[in-house]
Amino acid sequence: MRSQLRAELQAHRDEVRGLLDRFGRRGPFLLRAALQDVLQEYLQENPSSLPQGSLLYSLFQQCQEAATDGDRFYFARRPAPGRWRYHRCRIASLDFEDATVSDYLAFKERLVQGRDSDDAWPLEIDLGPFHREFPRLQESRSIGQGVAFLNRRLCGRLFGDGGTQQLIDFLRVHNFRGRQLMLNGRLETQSDVQHTIRKPERILAGLPPQMPWSAIESSMRDLGFECGWGKDVARTLDTLRLLSDILEAPDPDNLERLLARVPMIFNIVILSPHGFFGQSGVLGLPDTGGQVVYILDQTRALEKEMSKRLHEQGLDVEPQILVVTRLLPEARGTTCDQPREPIAGTRNAQIIRVPFRDESGAVIPHWISRFEIWPYLEGFAREAEGVILSELQGTPGILIGNYSDGNLVASLLSRRLKVTQCTIAHALEKPKYEMSDLKWRDLDEHYHFSCQFTADLIAMNTSDFIITSTHQEIAGNEDCLGQYESYRSFTMPGLYRVVDGIDVYDPKFNVVSPGADPDIYFSYADSGRRRTDLHAGFGTLVFEDPDGHDHRGAPVHRDRPLIFTMARLDRIKNLTGLVDWYGAHPELRKQANLFVIGGHVDPTRCQDAEERQQAERMHELFDTHRLDDCARWVPAQSDRVVNGELYRWIADRRGVFVQPALFEAYGLTIIEAMVSGLPVFATCHGGPSEIIEDSVSGFSIDPHHGEQAAERMARFFADCEADPAHWTRISEGAMRRVQERYTWELYGSRMMTLARVYGFWKYVTNLERKETRRYINMFYGLQYRPWVAAMRDED
Repeated sequence: MRSQLRAELQAHRDEVRGLLDRFGRRGPFLLRAALQDVLQEYLQENPSSLPQGSLLYSLFQQCQEAATDGDRFYFARRPAPGRWRYHRCRIASLDFEDATVSDYLAFKERLVQGRDSDDAWPLEIDLGPFHREFPRLQESRSIGQGVAFLNRRLCGRLFGDGGTQQLIDFLRVHNFRGRQLMLNGRLETQSDVQHTIRKPERILAGLPPQMPWSAIESSMRDLGFECGWGKDVARTLDTLRLLSDILEAPDPDNLERLLARVPMIFNIVILSPHGFFGQSGVLGLPDTGGQVVYILDQTRALEKEMSKRLHEQGLDVEPQILVVTRLLPEARGTTCDQPREPIAGTRNAQIIRVPFRDESGAVIPHWISRFEIWPYLEGFAREAEGVILSELQGTPGILIGNYSDGNLVASLLSRRLKVTQCTIAHALEKPKYEMSDLKWRDLDEHYHFSCQFTADLIAMNTSDFIITSTHQEIAGNEDCLGQYESYRSFTMPGLYRVVDGIDVYDPKFNVVSPGADPDIYFSYADSGRRRTDLHAGFGTLVFEDPDGHDHRGAPVHRDRPLIFTMARLDRIKNLTGLVDWYGAHPELRKQANLFVIGGHVDPTRCQDAEERQQAERMHELFDTHRLDDCARWVPAQSDRVVNGELYRWIADRRGVFVQPALFEAYGLTIIEAMVSGLPVFATCHGGPSEIIEDSVSGFSIDPHHGEQAAERMARFFADCEADPAHWTRISEGAMRRVQERYTWELYGSRMMTLARVYGFWKYVTNLERKETRRYINMFYGLQYRPWVAAMRDED
């Protein structure tokens, strides 16, 4: 390879130097979009300079990042998701050579801090050595299928080493409030079970399948089998045969099926400290949006699945779920000042609110931004621990963290309670803000990324398993970096350098996609469930101009379909980008009206500086493009029932939904719109590109090329005018896609299986990675805590 590269460099020295010179003019730091723009522009002007089959072309085409001081170049090449190679060269000599990740990060640091600030002893974080002996995936297509990999990889090795005894020990440890489950003291060894299990199999095979467990409990107990095998003879016999088959010939699929039935999770704690966590009147308040909806729907799905599994295994137990969040005395008319709140649609799930306290122990009454809460989380975790243990009368079966703050609290509690920890990021801030690691000093006053990125690293590496909504969230695709992958290697100059922070090939990653509440979001064709009483109000919301109404614009042509978008009013969601695309495309303006829901129309009512800036930009675009007769902008709408019918009302009018975000981790509104029957146009950056099958169940658009996105929408409306069945085909494709892949029923089932399987592997192996935890604990104590203390002192 090196000889071929040298030969190509000799043959194309002038062309390569010219390309590097163009890169240098765009430096000092270039991300993939800029690199590829320069490369394609140069190749168009010099078509024979780098043949597409050449090694040089491949090297530049695979570049994800580059850094240059005008003379030296460092390239970070990504031949496949999660796989990185580093190279350096001088423009004068064109001598390409391999570099280490530390070399690359050190060069970036010098560019940020200046040549004279080279630190010979930077703090380097390297978790790679702790994972060398741990099995990892090899194929990028397998990323996000961690539990399936573990079952295949460890099953044969474990049972080949006599590990069936560990399985028996695992079945014997389960109890519920002192009541022994699965196996009692009569069956202590693998041999005991193998010799005994044939007896109940013969007995049960001759009994009526529907005979309840209570009728056979006494005889089963005498043989050593306690409650938990099944609610009736049929279920019990099937579970016993699963175990018998595993003892005879271990099989990963059978092992997962057996573990999925083990009654080992009776309660769950879900952690989400920031924002206003409530069931009504909270959406649109600061730091409060899709995560709240996700967790409430998640809670209902998990309780339903837990109840179902416990019932099927013959246990009359009501599972408990606690959603632990922050108590806010200044609740702004919500219930966030109530310590306890039952969750609607559940039988035994509650929101438990624990306050933030200052150093004197006094309750802090006011809302604190999610970027400012780091000094309060350790105290919150201590107080939450006592509340949780009291409420559950014991430890939880699993801890689920949400977002950076909730995941850090879950890490602290998991360490103390020795409980399985699940991490759900929802959104990682690092990839949302361009080069936020290099610019951390400039951003830290407002965002405190020094604390947040560190908290993310801690949670990722202490978690037993990580749930993402899409594969994209973990490892992106060939052109786009995954959210978690962005934490693999990075530097925050002057703070620390991450050589190996997280490996996307780690089997702790699993894709489990959420859905939309089926009672609220359903097809526009389901007329029997429609809320037609709301339709008159929608006409007013979109078209009319009542006095005192908070809105901008009033479309004149009511017969046109609607281009609908709904999101927070911030830079990443890019609502102003969509308005600009629409305003600049005359044909699209004639084909459809634009309807925007987001933020506050009055900038003086905006919650923060970024929302205010976006609101002012929105007004500027309405003025510049003269949109008041074809577009409507109204504030955020928090009633989910109303929003569900609004999707369907827009579908009645043959409209579309557009999600124009610069980056979107998942896109719950996309799922809501699709299941309602709306054709969707959504960003290609992040999870939506995985949800949507382009031109089948929706359309992918690039928010960095707004003209092309607007043209694609215009072409869709033109196709629908020529063939009205075209809209219906895309609509039906969208609904079919959601039903097959994105429902809460599927989510609840998969989550409960994962929790059990990881609990088992944690019991019988070093899955919890004690060495890694010790390293992370040191990092937390020696680095993170002092930074948080300094942050508190600044306040």
